[in-house]
Amino acid sequence: MSDRYKKTFLALSVVVPFMIYCVYYYGMMISNAPYKFSEFEYLDFKYGAGQNLNNIYDSKTGRYQYVNNHDSLVVKTVHLNKDDLLYLHRKAATLGFWNFPKQITNSTEDTVHQSPHYFFAFHYQRKTKQVMFDEAFNGDTRLKDAAMQLAKEIEQRLADAEDRSK
Repeated sequence: MSDRYKKTFLALSVVVPFMIYCVYYYGMMISNAPYKFSEFEYLDFKYGAGQNLNNIYDSKTGRYQYVNNHDSLVVKTVHLNKDDLLYLHRKAATLGFWNFPKQITNSTEDTVHQSPHYFFAFHYQRKTKQVMFDEAFNGDTRLKDAAMQLAKEIEQRLADAEDRSK
């Protein structure tokens, strides 16, 4: 065998099995992903001061209830389109939402009545991921920042959808 054939044989015997393994491994990872957008059903988002979560959005029904600047309860029907929901699903995945604990709150109850609280629930056909987040959380700052960013993204998408429906 010439030197050229030896190098080609060596390259093929290493590269081809590696490529086959990569396709197999990542194919299984993608097909077994716990939260796939193709299985997404709806999103619940609630927020408010303390335990009073009177601002509610349900993407299944499109019902959006919130308290405006005049302390009046406003109830509207606002539907997020598929692109908005896909964006929020991907943003949640990027921020590591699927790895968040169920409660991102302080253990003491002294800030319950003052700080804003957020409740996120992403419902899928096989699973549901729910998180309660306290804005006054004193723990891991990366976790707090990620949860705040997700809350702001959802609020922004709701505001955009509300503007589109006018």
